[in-house]
Amino acid sequence: MTTTGIRLHAPAPGWSIAADVVVVGSGVAGLTAALRCEAAGLRTVVVTKARLDDGSTRWAQGGIAAALGEGDTPEQHLDDTLVAGAGLCDERAVRLLVTEGPDAVRRLIETGARFDESSEGDLELTREGGHHRRRIAHAGGDATGAEISRALVEAVRARGMRTVENALVLDLLTDAEGRTAGVTLHVMGEGQHDGVGAVHAPAVVLATGGMGQVFSATTNPSVSTGDGVALALRAGAEVSDLEFVQFHPTVLFLGPDAEGQQPLVSEAVRGEGAHLIDADGVRFMVGQHELAELAPRDIVAKGITRRMLEQDAEHMYLDARHFGAEMWEHRFPTILAACRAHGIDPVTDPIPVAPAAHYASGGVRTDSHGRTTVPGLYACGEVACTGVHGANRLASNSLLEGLVYAERIAADIAANGLHARVPQPVTHPEIPEHPLQTPEARFTIQRIMTGGAGVLRSAGSLAKAADQLQRLHADAREALAEHGKTAEAGVDTWEATNLLCVARVLVAAALLREETRGCHWREDRPERDDAAWRRHIVVTLNPDRTLAVHTTDTTDFPTTLPPQAPQEQ
Repeated sequence: MTTTGIRLHAPAPGWSIAADVVVVGSGVAGLTAALRCEAAGLRTVVVTKARLDDGSTRWAQGGIAAALGEGDTPEQHLDDTLVAGAGLCDERAVRLLVTEGPDAVRRLIETGARFDESSEGDLELTREGGHHRRRIAHAGGDATGAEISRALVEAVRARGMRTVENALVLDLLTDAEGRTAGVTLHVMGEGQHDGVGAVHAPAVVLATGGMGQVFSATTNPSVSTGDGVALALRAGAEVSDLEFVQFHPTVLFLGPDAEGQQPLVSEAVRGEGAHLIDADGVRFMVGQHELAELAPRDIVAKGITRRMLEQDAEHMYLDARHFGAEMWEHRFPTILAACRAHGIDPVTDPIPVAPAAHYASGGVRTDSHGRTTVPGLYACGEVACTGVHGANRLASNSLLEGLVYAERIAADIAANGLHARVPQPVTHPEIPEHPLQTPEARFTIQRIMTGGAGVLRSAGSLAKAADQLQRLHADAREALAEHGKTAEAGVDTWEATNLLCVARVLVAAALLREETRGCHWREDRPERDDAAWRRHIVVTLNPDRTLAVHTTDTTDFPTTLPPQAPQEQ
């Protein structure tokens, strides 16, 4: 393993702490991994960008999918997942997910998560797009993520685990052999330390969430700037399937100029019987798919976008007026409040909706134990590409994936004795620091990506986006090389630089994949091409900061590196 040596322009660490494991992120994946590592006797530190309960998990509305209901089986869950993944799921990874999932959910309940129950005391299960059975466990009606986050945060605090909040992770530390030795991070004035510091640990778990902020409109919180994927690329890790960004079909439409995080209208609303209609009241999804509004998300998002183009409309409508006030208030109180806050009452009016960036099905490539191609570096949750989601994530599989693979990571770290190695970080002074983008570049990148790599893509739109992104990248490099200048180091410039990094990879993969598959929709290549493209696109970052892009030979991922044996002390 040879690292790139690339690191962000940042001050040298002014403080450090030591641990066996550092977990970066505090969603369901990160906190589950941390709790399991701590239970195995490992000194575990949790680093999170905001507060412990501010990650993407708390925004999850619909629920967590698992074969928990009467008559449901893991095999049926597997079948639905494979169909949604459009031929690119790793079947072994999916089988692990669906077979280990039910017990993982039960352990989550034992940890303290309280899911909605029927009057008989059974889990109350709902249905979402792509599922042929009711298998979505939910909490607080439509506040599942908030409840899971609450339970896990309380468990972490009850165990007195060391946490560093308000901390943006910068780069991976490695030793002379390229093995993980910890991370550098910047604490934003409100944590245990101020400024740039380091956590030295032989095992790092990336659970940093998604990168939805690379687009102008997204359901992701403002902290979702692709930091984990960018860190992994700079560390030399492989990233796969980043072209498959799921656009949630039903996001509350706030106007054509709305930017940043947009309110989500959960798929569970359609699962309970809401209909998609156009301005004339026509149910346009009927006849497009056997499941109509409950088709997989890529199909529904395409159906909405197609109808918008046909009618030159900015949005469609979700009609759930027939629910009545009582059902809205009991089953979907969060969505009801969000709609009313924006002047829309779904009890009496259809909800204006349009697709917005929601979930990255690709990410840092891992094996079935969450191991990346960098020894000692693990990834789980949305930042990872386990092979579960393929070309399109099945609704409510994300929380389950974070849960199952986090447990597998903790078991692997404990079993392979990584903590026995004392990390010895080394620097790479021969590699110039990565130039930084200005804070304003964030909005430029978002406009480029929304225009060229959104729901609808083509060779022309993607090539234009690639050229524009390359110019931003080249300008920053030239300014540093010729004048020794770069944007001032800080959270805004680090985030903008990470967004540019993941945007370049996404566009490169989308331009290469000359077909339409899952949530990757090429107008100029409207058909799925299994003969040429039923394979994965893998990207790495070269030491000169160019991208190395290649395809796998089959749908199977190559193996990642084996775990490192403990070193003699």
